[in-house]
Amino acid sequence: MNTNMWFFDDVNLFKILCPHKYSEYSSNHKFSSYKKSDYIYFEQDSANKIYLINKGKVKIGQYNDDGKEIVRAILTKGEMFGEKAILGIDKRNEFAQSIDNTTSICPISKETLYELMRDNVSVSFKIYKFIGLRIKRLERRIQLLLFKDAKTRLLEFLDELCEDYGYDCEKTGDKIIKHPYTQKDIASLIGTSRPTLNIIINELKQAKILDFYKKEIRILKKVA
Repeated sequence: MNTNMWFFDDVNLFKILCPHKYSEYSSNHKFSSYKKSDYIYFEQDSANKIYLINKGKVKIGQYNDDGKEIVRAILTKGEMFGEKAILGIDKRNEFAQSIDNTTSICPISKETLYELMRDNVSVSFKIYKFIGLRIKRLERRIQLLLFKDAKTRLLEFLDELCEDYGYDCEKTGDKIIKHPYTQKDIASLIGTSRPTLNIIINELKQAKILDFYKKEIRILKKVA
């Protein structure tokens, strides 16, 4: 079962929340376009909007006291970010940056979103549930970065990917993960370098734990 956080009970929140779907908002609403490395917002910017990804990929991160970048999430088409604005937080505590040359974003003001949520209580509940799950997942990732070695971080990240993008192969019993991330994305998300990631992947291949392809990871069934 795909448990991608953007879908709850088969409700596509992007289609429900995007103001282009509503005649009273569509005439005055525009998508915003970004190139690779363009920032959508910075730390300490005013948190007055939430954003839906229409196309492309967005990196969410922070800089630590030493100026080192910490990647908290890489989001793709259909996902929401900047969601803490809904909770009454005035300033951003992270940055959002396009990592695709053709990123298209649907920005929604807090006021517009509150109006849409008031019209549909069940969707409002799902949005707050989404925010709770997102915060819990980001906290778990920070704990991984602080206290686990790179191999453990990768294995736990693969468990997370399995929840979002995985399914069982009936013929072999393997878990197959079809995902949108590059190796560079994965290295950033688990806080390591691409060379280190490649070393770990090769070790796991040799141990017959997984097979790793460009957009597919196969978690091999353990043979007794």
